[in-house]
Amino acid sequence: MLNIAYAQSANPRPKGRLIVLASSMLFLALGGCASHNTMFTEEPIVAKITPVNMKLRELPPPSKRIPVAVYEFQDQTGQYKEAKAYQQLSRAVTQGGAAILIKALQDAGNRQWFTVVERTRLPNLLKERQIITEMRRLYRGERQINPKVLPPLKHASVIIEGGIVGYNSNINTGGIGARYLGIGADTKYSKDEITVALRAVSTKTGEVLATVTARKSVVSVALQAGVFRFIKLDELLEGEAGVTNNEPRQLAVESAVEKAVEALIVEGIELGIWNFRDPKHGHEYVERQKSQQYGAVKARPKTVKMKPETQKATTISATLPSIFRKRVTKNTKPVVKSIKRLPPTYSNSEDPVG
Repeated sequence: MLNIAYAQSANPRPKGRLIVLASSMLFLALGGCASHNTMFTEEPIVAKITPVNMKLRELPPPSKRIPVAVYEFQDQTGQYKEAKAYQQLSRAVTQGGAAILIKALQDAGNRQWFTVVERTRLPNLLKERQIITEMRRLYRGERQINPKVLPPLKHASVIIEGGIVGYNSNINTGGIGARYLGIGADTKYSKDEITVALRAVSTKTGEVLATVTARKSVVSVALQAGVFRFIKLDELLEGEAGVTNNEPRQLAVESAVEKAVEALIVEGIELGIWNFRDPKHGHEYVERQKSQQYGAVKARPKTVKMKPETQKATTISATLPSIFRKRVTKNTKPVVKSIKRLPPTYSNSEDPVG
């Protein structure tokens, strides 16, 4: 924001010259607005890796990859964007939480931790598979699809559930400023907070294996300076400049989700749901994370966390077509005809004879 004005009341300019000057400035302003190639235009770029995302990528590798599914990750806050003079219909936070969560799960340990299967748009996937089946039936006469062409879908042993559960605005606000003889500056500060929750659910039993919560603050800062002073009795100098920095809420949601995924991995290791490839290294990593989590608490709980009842929650059997199953041949002996009389059949209420 930049606004500078200089007013002088003595010896005013002719009215015609003022009209011409005002018209010229108006046309220049409109021409600048009409140009699409302005000085503030930036080229699109690939999303940069944040420190939180880099920390998630540097997780130690697991003992084995875990197949997981994400069905939805909704905005459960019900918050709309704040507006002073009118009702705002846009949501306060992003509605694409599922895509952010899937990306965070894939980034964990540089794609070494989770195998994410598509479930958010499952009807589209099933329709496409139906098209393949129908086309092969019409044009190739196949009554049953060849499993080599269209194998079974992968199963997920764990379902990742959760959502954006909280958005608190203006939890901290403040500012400071000073002005002397018409010259001064001020700054304003406000902070919002986003809360996300994640839980891992066992596909085999439906048991909630682990639950975590992560929070991320959204900071906005405004700086402004200005001058309003009479240079002479009939000459006024007025000017102001300012800048505002608003942290993107979508980036805040991404950071919170990535931190929640990291915390969920640590929680699962502590509960014995999964483990690092190097248990010693994993134990040290968990201790560092727990020290950060209990930083504001003087002492940790004395009781030990109970492990989930579901055994081998990350293991699930894959569906194999019948042609891929190993055929077990039994050693059969040739049948020898005999005239020996067989014993009579028996019912459940009597003992067998013979």
